[in-house]
Amino acid sequence: MVVLGAGPAGLVLGNLLQERGVDCVVLERAERGHVQTRARAGFLAANTVRILERHGLAEGLRRRGRAHSVCEFRSADGRFRLDYGGLGLGERHTVYPQQQLVTDLLTRFLVGGGRVEFGTEAVAVCDADTERPSVSVREAEGRPGRWRARYVAGCDGRYGAARRSLPDGSVRRYHCDHGVSWLGLLAEAPPSLDAVGYAVHERGFAGHMARTSEITRYYLQCERGTAADAWSEERIWDELELRMRGAEYGPLRRGRIARRGVVDLESDVLEPLRHGALFLAGDAAGLISPCAAKGANLAVLEAEILADALVDDLLHGDSAGLDAYSARCLAHIWRAQEFSDWMIRLLHSPSGAPEGPSPFHDSLRRSRIASLRTSRSHQDWFAEHYVGV
Repeated sequence: MVVLGAGPAGLVLGNLLQERGVDCVVLERAERGHVQTRARAGFLAANTVRILERHGLAEGLRRRGRAHSVCEFRSADGRFRLDYGGLGLGERHTVYPQQQLVTDLLTRFLVGGGRVEFGTEAVAVCDADTERPSVSVREAEGRPGRWRARYVAGCDGRYGAARRSLPDGSVRRYHCDHGVSWLGLLAEAPPSLDAVGYAVHERGFAGHMARTSEITRYYLQCERGTAADAWSEERIWDELELRMRGAEYGPLRRGRIARRGVVDLESDVLEPLRHGALFLAGDAAGLISPCAAKGANLAVLEAEILADALVDDLLHGDSAGLDAYSARCLAHIWRAQEFSDWMIRLLHSPSGAPEGPSPFHDSLRRSRIASLRTSRSHQDWFAEHYVGV
């Protein structure tokens, strides 16, 4: 088995296959140090934690992760908090930075005898429609190489070799550009509130997400095409303070902006998630906007589903799980996409309309927020979908 990509999907898959005696190798184009420090999302759903616990992969998050179950909405109509852990199915998130989870998974895989080829870039997946597929790679210093296996798992993202190798017409791509861009920020500053903060403002959305006791992630809606370094730190903090209404609800705790990047909110899904011996998981299977923190959680779920199916086929000669893999995962993916799209419309004004701001749509958004503030059935629905995958 060849696994492309040492992110959450690839490493969970590698660990689960190794646990059951299936030989596999993980090919990763980046070096180990980069893999273990890539800052990504940090909210793990309850089902993700259950999957990791089920396979003995949750030791780190149980020691260092923090349970979280409160979000706060701020707008011109005031603020309100939802303790979603007491609503819906009564489930909470675990805050655990993705780079720490990846480090845990990588360490476990290597200690158990797993093989990761760092600095090895997959160029193409060849002969996926046969029983002897291969992966052509570019190794250190540009040397060509080739790996062969019964199956290939493409866990290498939306721009990886797995997607690039799909023949024209073999899959259908569903794509949506939501017309919204965020300036994503990682600040060396303690959290400013004990909740995930969603601020709706006439100047655009602002978000606050704690990562650790000393690190906080912020988001600022910005114009499409804004360069990551276009705003000074002073302007960033002043804009966050304004949109999060610091004058009304308390000032933000400031610190150095350690990382920044612009994210264009897009979603896409491929159907099916299989072409012959090539299977897609994680961002290679479908890209989801970060608005509802579903990406890493979907990746872990897909990895478990794929691992079970591969074990049934390779060890027991039962291919039913592989045949059903795509349909099973897509049911979860589309449900997550629907909620993510709802969150985007809840937090942002329609973008890209030639007539400019729409009072009608802004009023609809205010009505949605008011319903979420006052309706218990709406709150239960939100809680179930916010934590669920």
